[in-house]
Amino acid sequence: MPDGRIEPEDPQRPFRLVVTGGGTGGHTYPALTAVRALQARLAEDGRALEALWVGTAGGLESRVAAAEQIPFAAVSTGKVRRSGNPLKLVSPANVRDMGRVPLGVAQARALVAQARPDVVLATGGYVAVPIGLAARMCRRPLVVHEQTVRLGLANHVLARAATRFAVSAESTLHYLPEAARANAVVTGNPVRPEVLLGEPERAVSALGLYGFDRRLPTVYVTGGAQGSQQINGLIADLLPWLLSRANVVHQCGPVHEPALRQQAAALGRELGERYLVTGYVGAELPDVLALADLVVSRSGAGTIAELTALGKAAVLVPLATAAGNEQAHNARHLEATGAAVALIDAPSAARLREALTPLLDDPARRTAMAARSRAHGRPDAAERLVDVLLSAASSGLHPVAAPGAPAAH
Repeated sequence: MPDGRIEPEDPQRPFRLVVTGGGTGGHTYPALTAVRALQARLAEDGRALEALWVGTAGGLESRVAAAEQIPFAAVSTGKVRRSGNPLKLVSPANVRDMGRVPLGVAQARALVAQARPDVVLATGGYVAVPIGLAARMCRRPLVVHEQTVRLGLANHVLARAATRFAVSAESTLHYLPEAARANAVVTGNPVRPEVLLGEPERAVSALGLYGFDRRLPTVYVTGGAQGSQQINGLIADLLPWLLSRANVVHQCGPVHEPALRQQAAALGRELGERYLVTGYVGAELPDVLALADLVVSRSGAGTIAELTALGKAAVLVPLATAAGNEQAHNARHLEATGAAVALIDAPSAARLREALTPLLDDPARRTAMAARSRAHGRPDAAERLVDVLLSAASSGLHPVAAPGAPAAH
């Protein structure tokens, strides 16, 4: 079993990484972006990366790892179904799932012992817990990354075991256990590099937006890859009014597209030419974001990272059922500094219209909000996280510092 000593640096030996995190795109894609950035950094020095992704069988992370040709191993894990009622935490489903955790830890310990990673990266999700605990047991450096403003449950469990704890926002630091703050660093949430390289004219060409009136602002509406029935309904109720003031690219989700297309057909030619409804936006997303003057969207961690890295004015409609109400916290965090408008309690078409009106009618107000959004952005988050990974690997396993030590930034 590893004894905690890190082998002497050998430029010929591949850098060994175990990465864990998944269940949702919010945990999976930041991990993938960090792996890509680490691989590129090592390649600059002529060194290879030897990565192993550990997750749940059949989870999103397993499919992403396969697509990226990253070796993958599965471990057992359990999910805690949160509730405001403590009695409901001891539900049969919770008890059954938590019974899998010891097995998952044993499997994870065997994997970490065999892989002998230079560092372990955990980005959250229930599967991160057994691997994070195994890293501690095997005395390998553990870097934990939190994407949201408030700590996810898995990362809260791992906070005291982490060699370094990377957060996406300064305000997250006070949610950490006091002993873990000394090893905390603000990196931001990794954003895919391609998102930052969009060009408006490419969106016009790729999507055929030649009927858009470029004198008007362009609004990008999205509810995520599957779309949001709630956001779609709000926009549908406002369509004629909205299109009299703006061009709209509406990513509605494949299931919702036929109904919205039928409604669009009744708009008439002039308004209809300024409205593109599409089930899914794929490779064109960076260009659509570059074209957009204003975004209406959910407020998941990945979305917030992209909007702030780009500096986009936004009206946010949080997903009410998000774990730990994290989307509402993300939205409030931006609204508090004027970087977005948050529609949290019972959003309605009237409230959305009230939020959109000053932003559509006043370019200066949009510009000011975009600037405040950009102030929250960290487009270099992936590189910052790579710095933390390499630092943790080179210095070996650090015990948690004494309470009261200053946090690194």
